[in-house]
Amino acid sequence: MHNAPLVSVIIPAYNAERTILETIASVQQQTFSNFEMIVINDGSSDRTLELLHSVADKRLKIFSYENGGVCVARNRGISHAIGEFVAFLDADDLWTSDKLELQLTALQQHPNAGVAYSWTSFMDDRGASLSPGEPTFFEGNVYAQLLVNNFLASGSNPLISKQAIESTGEFDSAFPHCADWDYWIRLAAHSSFVVVPKHQILYRQSSGGMSSKIDGIEKQQLVMFEKVYQATPSELKYLKNQSLAWVYRYCAEKFLQYSLNISDLTCGGYKLWKAITLNPKILLEKYTHNLIKWFIKRWVLLQISSLKLPAIS
Repeated sequence: MHNAPLVSVIIPAYNAERTILETIASVQQQTFSNFEMIVINDGSSDRTLELLHSVADKRLKIFSYENGGVCVARNRGISHAIGEFVAFLDADDLWTSDKLELQLTALQQHPNAGVAYSWTSFMDDRGASLSPGEPTFFEGNVYAQLLVNNFLASGSNPLISKQAIESTGEFDSAFPHCADWDYWIRLAAHSSFVVVPKHQILYRQSSGGMSSKIDGIEKQQLVMFEKVYQATPSELKYLKNQSLAWVYRYCAEKFLQYSLNISDLTCGGYKLWKAITLNPKILLEKYTHNLIKWFIKRWVLLQISSLKLPAIS
């Protein structure tokens, strides 16, 4: 096909009326323009579909289905994609304007690579308070590194060759909270990665009901790693404790970040202790050191705030 788009951008959207137009605008503003935008309306009951139909752009293709969850929506998007490269973008995340151009250039300069990724910045619910994530420089065979650290950070990061997608298969809907990490690991089993050393992904972190979600996220990640390590080469199976330590440290961070009471902080402290027990080396990392300091500070503050001051007679 002479006029076929080079890149297919797949956007799963479920009740995304608050952010969908901003997300689509961040694709439209790309310096690279030969793409198709495939939005999978995943059974939205709000104004998502109405807002999508207000977008005048021939590159936008909208497909509506009954709700199937983010993994099913991404898989449906893949089935419609006709580009040589595929990028996923969640309906509340954003890209910097040069994201596609620089990732595509990186893949064209490294024809043996199947995946290009960039660095992530984290923003809050309102799209404010941007904080840049830790830069990583892993390239080539990154399978071992991905086992112990989801350095891609979100489902909105990589640009992937269609060939690599076809070799990897579908997203696994058994664990929607971490299916992207599982997918990146499966990609890394047979595809070489290349990095664009620039913060280009703006990942929105929702705080709504986070403490109630953490246990579910933890359970899914533990199940995911049971599956992952069945397929992991025997010489890398020793990394399993490091993988599990990452899970517990992540959950500890979330508990401490969103804790509003002593009970949440206690849970966070327990998760952090489990992480350290599984992989004592993380005590040497600055990140874990800061997490422990933060934990102690919040513990003290919450203890103080819970003290009942005597009434003045």
